[in-house]
Amino acid sequence: MSDTRIDVRKTYKLYIGGAFPRSESGHSYVVNDTKGTFVANAALASRKDARDAVIAARKAFGGWSAKTAYNRAQILYRIAEVMEDRRPQFVEALRQSEGLTAARAQKVLDEAIDRLVWYAGWADKITQVVGGANPVAGPFFNLSTPEPTGVVAVLAPQESSLLGLISVVAPAIVTGNTVVVVSSYARPLPAVTFSEVLATSDVPGGVVNILTGSAATIAPWLASHMDVNAIDLTGVAGDVELATSLEVAAADNLKRVRRAPAVEPDWSADPGIDAMTTFLETKTVWHPIGV
Repeated sequence: MSDTRIDVRKTYKLYIGGAFPRSESGHSYVVNDTKGTFVANAALASRKDARDAVIAARKAFGGWSAKTAYNRAQILYRIAEVMEDRRPQFVEALRQSEGLTAARAQKVLDEAIDRLVWYAGWADKITQVVGGANPVAGPFFNLSTPEPTGVVAVLAPQESSLLGLISVVAPAIVTGNTVVVVSSYARPLPAVTFSEVLATSDVPGGVVNILTGSAATIAPWLASHMDVNAIDLTGVAGDVELATSLEVAAADNLKRVRRAPAVEPDWSADPGIDAMTTFLETKTVWHPIGV
């Protein structure tokens, strides 16, 4: 028997509705590390996969948005805990995907976990900051409270495959939205690993759905989908032509749009609350005083 061992080549799947289906297209693409060495195959999401992900996100929205803010905070914190447990796997994925040293990969992972915990802390506080009682000329209580937008399509950053991913997904789900995420095309491994964390955490199936593939191909389907309520264009930073076409498609059903930046942001900077408030609606209720 030969001592030469043939490597078992991994082919990663999509993450839709809490399960790991193969792409409906049957296609995959090669993922290399930053030195050009083969790492794995990733599923190439199709239009049907995108539609299935939207259906899963819509199905999960009612239950997720109805959870208490405190419970959503607990679930995000649990994701952070499981990421800590899988630290070696994330570090290796970051080294392969972003060409980081082990020390730098550890630091980026720390920032990603801390970012999750930071957003978890906002779950039961964002209403206090952006809601309020409004002064009116009459015997009424007039109260404004934020509510989640619904299903949000998220184009994840192409360069920052983990910290950037967390920084666009966490603010959308902590406020009660459900998401369909298109991962970095060339650097999907951290997103795939993150999906495995979601599957073993307390996150209900369908709250986060992760598609691997080209944003230029998948995003137009999501931007024009009439059951998608909002879209985050961060993942097409710098591509003015594509970003503009997606904004036009999103206008058909008045989607909320987080516009594409000129360049990918510094994800280590203070995120602020804009990423949360972008995907919130404000409901104002009038109620007679004394009734």
